[in-house]
Amino acid sequence: MSTIDIPDEHDDIDGIEVIDIRSGNRSTPFEHRVEPVSKTTKAIKFLEKNHPDLQISPAAVRRIAFGAVEPGLLEGARLERHRVETGWLSVITYRAYTLMLSPAIENDRLLDEAHYAADPDTNDQQRVLAMPTAHDTDAALVYADAMDDLLAAIDRASKGVRKNNPQEVGRRIVERPLTAVPVTFLNPGRHPSDDLSIVDGNSRWASCTAGITVPASSIRPTNAKDPDSLLPSHLMRLPLAERRDLVREIVKNAHRDINAATGTSRAARAKRDQAARLLNAMTVPVQVIVGYTDDNPSMGMGRFPVAVRSLLMRMNVGVKSFEPSSQNGVTAEEIVTALFDAGELGDDAQTVRDVLLGRADVTDAMKSLSLNPAFRDLRFTFVVQQLTRKEPRLRTIMAAKLDKRRLQVTHRSGPIVELGLRSYSSLPKEKLAPVRTALDTGCLWQALTDHEWTVENIDNNQAVDDLLQRADNGDIPARLLLGVIAMVTLVTSGYLLAPGGSAEQIVGNIKVMRAGVGTVIKTILDTKEGRQVLADAIKRIRANQSPRWWADGHLVERDGWKGSDFNAHLRRAANHGFAPEGYQNDPTATELEDKALTAFQGSLTTAAAELDDLIALRKENGTDTKLPWIAVEPSVKQLRYMGSDLGGISEAEPR
Repeated sequence: MSTIDIPDEHDDIDGIEVIDIRSGNRSTPFEHRVEPVSKTTKAIKFLEKNHPDLQISPAAVRRIAFGAVEPGLLEGARLERHRVETGWLSVITYRAYTLMLSPAIENDRLLDEAHYAADPDTNDQQRVLAMPTAHDTDAALVYADAMDDLLAAIDRASKGVRKNNPQEVGRRIVERPLTAVPVTFLNPGRHPSDDLSIVDGNSRWASCTAGITVPASSIRPTNAKDPDSLLPSHLMRLPLAERRDLVREIVKNAHRDINAATGTSRAARAKRDQAARLLNAMTVPVQVIVGYTDDNPSMGMGRFPVAVRSLLMRMNVGVKSFEPSSQNGVTAEEIVTALFDAGELGDDAQTVRDVLLGRADVTDAMKSLSLNPAFRDLRFTFVVQQLTRKEPRLRTIMAAKLDKRRLQVTHRSGPIVELGLRSYSSLPKEKLAPVRTALDTGCLWQALTDHEWTVENIDNNQAVDDLLQRADNGDIPARLLLGVIAMVTLVTSGYLLAPGGSAEQIVGNIKVMRAGVGTVIKTILDTKEGRQVLADAIKRIRANQSPRWWADGHLVERDGWKGSDFNAHLRRAANHGFAPEGYQNDPTATELEDKALTAFQGSLTTAAAELDDLIALRKENGTDTKLPWIAVEPSVKQLRYMGSDLGGISEAEPR
């Protein structure tokens, strides 16, 4: 029975060669043979006795030795150290059999597409898993989920990267190393309780195995009569020795196909090429993380998962880097974890952490925070509140994780958006995409970080009315809470969008505010009519009704209005107020000055962020040469003049 099913896409006259992967004397003809298990004994003993920095279990050592193409080379192997934010990771590098590794349990590249338990509509079969924890003594990631859920997640992630990021493998061997880490399963059931899981290189692994089928007799348990397409869950069911036997069987069958396909016909050459592709894809270079030393010895292995994640984020700059939304998702989880470790999440830290991450069912956690778990907008608002707090330690941690010299309000929006949207992760992609776009244009405003405010359980119409009354009476925390809930409600329901090209046409060719949704909400909050519109929108959208508009001194329904209509009118009102229909108020001199100051300060925030990006780019590229003065002189002088001019129209700085 053939072990491969790869379409014959090329009619290669010269054929595809099986590449010699030996590291030693190549004077003899090469034939790929899997070493017997007995050849791993010395390597195992060497690793266990001669590497005091090796902080992994005996089971993980066996997996390394059993998976090595040339186990003899592990004798005398040296560990390398990699610097990460919290300490040092130790790795060992060798060439491994592809099928002796498993892809990531969940691929961080797909975090923005995952379904989260924080969303009450998430299907149980699609939920993202709990984050792995650290082992007490070993450099290993520990997973507590049920094995069936883990296997479903790993198959899903592998299929996802196979589809979204295919790699060209088989004509050549894989040369760019994969990175793996030992993992332990707390609830393995009948499956092995450990594995080597890839944290970088999942696309290469998936492409190496894309065309492999395995005999049904080799996969347990199965009732399949025909060969199964290889999935990670097939491999993870096998005991270690049987998994290596499967590799031996597939390699042997591929050589049999090559030897049997004699002659020069196109069919014979295609058969040989298919087998050669398979053999070239059966091995990969790999570096396995085998140790960790924290800069703070008292932390032990506690920050090992963060260290692995930190290494991963730096490595995904190759063939296909993370999408910004996925990067923000990983960074957000690192921020929350770091705040938790530093004791910055308050007295009920574990509950706050669970609500922020949204990976586990948040029902009980939300209730313990006195928030109604049925309201997605309340959880999103809680995320905003927690990550806009102005405590110095929180700012320092966020700035470090975001790699910023100083933390601007705009820098916080990416992680906040990705954590908040976990309450809406079951929405179809076509509906979620404009929501993310609208929020990414800027969902925060400066007052959120300037003032202390809390999230209250605004889960009924009376609570909304009470909040509105306090906001009207000048209660700034109440006004901020009203604004955030309204923004989340309007954006996620499609009534507040990124500024569209036709917005002016909708409102009679009157200029609308084209700023981010946060700036629009902040401006609307400053008017009594605006607060009425926002509070009413919260109540009506929660009741699956269209929001009403302010006209002739009261709220009215607008039949036929779509989300884009409400969006355009709200942006018009942000610029011109809630004037009667067809009439445009002329702004007062004071209003014009206020808008000009706001525009100036907004441009400074943007400029500061762009300077941070330039500095980060130089750091990433390793650039340490100073910029020539002639290149920066105009900017330096302009900043100097601007500072002088601004000082001329402002009060002196308090002492």
